[in-house]
Amino acid sequence: MPEHDSLFAEVLWQAWKFLDLPEGFRAEIADGYIELLPTGPARHACAVNRLRRALERHLDGTGRAAYHGMGVIHERKAWVPDLFVAPQDDEEFLTEDGLGFAASAVKLVVEVVSPGHENQQRDRVRKRRAYARAGIPVYVLIDDHDNHGTVTVLTSPSPGGETYAAAIRVPYGTEVEIPEGPVKGFAITEDITGPRVT
Repeated sequence: MPEHDSLFAEVLWQAWKFLDLPEGFRAEIADGYIELLPTGPARHACAVNRLRRALERHLDGTGRAAYHGMGVIHERKAWVPDLFVAPQDDEEFLTEDGLGFAASAVKLVVEVVSPGHENQQRDRVRKRRAYARAGIPVYVLIDDHDNHGTVTVLTSPSPGGETYAAAIRVPYGTEVEIPEGPVKGFAITEDITGPRVT
């Protein structure tokens, strides 16, 4: 990384670390800027909460947990996924500064896509590249705004290519299972997504 780019990344990192945001907002570092994001609408929050409860039951006794509202950190980049799975004994896997989990400990991330073109581009394109670059093994998109609702499960990240080699995409109402990792066999069903959007 050229010196100028490295300095810029450090400035962004320091600015992000000291942000004092009002309740209901979160900030992420992505693609060379800090992005301020409001919390999603009620339908978004309900899907996240249903998924978290189901994941907690699935992960019981595995030494993993489902997290919400915490940062995932990779090379001076920071994201706050809607949900992610990481070790339950978190102390060892938090970054030195305590700002979030090291991406290397995160085995699955989930984003529930919010309305609006910019939100959709963030989750479908920018975060897809970012999570693959960080080597996160499974990325799940729950997307009300793709046709009448779809669930996409991305696996086999290629960090250098910033892409996932494998994808399963199904409409709401079709059960899809996580194919690998500590969440293997967990099914995302209509009980989590809600019915197809009309």
